[in-house]
Amino acid sequence: MRRARQSRGEAQSQGGATRPPPGGRFRPLDDGSLRSIIEAAFDILARIGVAADAPEMRKLAIAGGAVERPDGRLTFPRALVEDMIAKSRKRVELPGFDPQRGIEVGGGHVHIGTGGAAVQVLDADTGNFRDSTLADLYGLMRIVDACDSIHYALRPVVARDMADPLTLDLNTAFAAMKATSKPIGTSFFEPAHVAPVVEMLDAALGPTPFAAQPFCFASVCHVVPPLTLATEACGVMRECVRLGMPLQICSAGQAGATSPASLAGALAQGLAESLAGLVLVNMMQPGFPCILAFMPFISDLRTGAMTGGSGEAAVASAAAAQLLLHLGLPSTVSAGITDAKVADAQAGYEKGYTVALSAQAGADMINLSVGMLGSIMAASKEALVIDNDMCGAILRSVRGVEAFEGAIDLDLIEEVVTGPGHYLGTDQTLRLMTTEYLYPRLGDRQSIPNWLTSGAKTVWDRARTRVAEIEASPAPDHLPADIEAAIRARLPIKLEV
Repeated sequence: MRRARQSRGEAQSQGGATRPPPGGRFRPLDDGSLRSIIEAAFDILARIGVAADAPEMRKLAIAGGAVERPDGRLTFPRALVEDMIAKSRKRVELPGFDPQRGIEVGGGHVHIGTGGAAVQVLDADTGNFRDSTLADLYGLMRIVDACDSIHYALRPVVARDMADPLTLDLNTAFAAMKATSKPIGTSFFEPAHVAPVVEMLDAALGPTPFAAQPFCFASVCHVVPPLTLATEACGVMRECVRLGMPLQICSAGQAGATSPASLAGALAQGLAESLAGLVLVNMMQPGFPCILAFMPFISDLRTGAMTGGSGEAAVASAAAAQLLLHLGLPSTVSAGITDAKVADAQAGYEKGYTVALSAQAGADMINLSVGMLGSIMAASKEALVIDNDMCGAILRSVRGVEAFEGAIDLDLIEEVVTGPGHYLGTDQTLRLMTTEYLYPRLGDRQSIPNWLTSGAKTVWDRARTRVAEIEASPAPDHLPADIEAAIRARLPIKLEV
């Protein structure tokens, strides 16, 4: 009987370990605050609306039920917004190039990923910061491929050695695709670049059309806070809908600068901006796969600079996740944006609490959460593998305590207390040691004497070793060589690997 209970318990625990866990236990907003922010967001859309210069967006919005104010701003009646929320996709499938590595976004199941547009990398050999390149982008994405607690790879750095915008967009998507078979994300300079990139991704899949396996999503900042639609980005958004590329649409107001200084006000404006984008996407195509990247950034009001590692940033992102989870909408928030310039104690504590609070609040995707330094101005491979360790522990904490059948076994307790006096070596301990527990790859748990004897290596030392191991291992080969050769022959691909 006990063995049967243990077997079922092991299976349940194993299931929790392999599927991203559901968050939502942490609720920084009480019920009253939650309602007031949502009501304010509806009121902002109905009363203040958004500025929109693009004629196509204006025509689409007005035809769909938006109302034009005398000053030209577009407002969205509450009934219209609620209707579009009802029509929107509540779960978004993001397959990988390898479909087995895909993710389902929605419902508060937490996924960790990269993201951003850093322009520098920290060179571990010299300790200096330098401009990021296409090779750096590929290298970072290849590290992501080998990190088991990172689920998707959105472009973290800009390849600054690519001067031509179209060449940059093509090579960014190509480098990400070649480096990992996990779901990837990219961005575009202008609407005309979406089609050639989709054609390249379509060719890469061979007989499977990209529309059937859209392993790459587009990250689009559809709005320039406060409450102004971004003309080029909205054009990109429309092209992605036309061509079947899933969307992650972003509002990134900065409290005290481009959104109100009060966190509640910043959240209300940011939610309104996010919902405006959702309305437009569903006017283009009801139910199109669209994830709301609601990123309430924070200003250090002494200088006006963004601070990504503050306690305010942590709680604001968690609140954004709570708001979208309450509305039943697929969510992305930002966390892990340390202000530290190196992977030191400041980086550790800022990344730890910002990512943990967003995860516990039930963010479906957490962008910018790994590998970033200096308020997302720089990236580091070594920071990325350190953060992978951190995120594994955070995801384990989100799972919580699972009282599966057989977890509490009185027969076993009696055997131990009347016998050996410890649980080491029991069948249950051996079964659960790889499902109930997670072990860090880089974090050190040795005694001080053993640590000293083994070389007194820091986590940075171990991270450098881990990066070298990944880079010395065979590169991912999911992209067939003949297809890659055909793509390179047809397009200006500059990646030299």
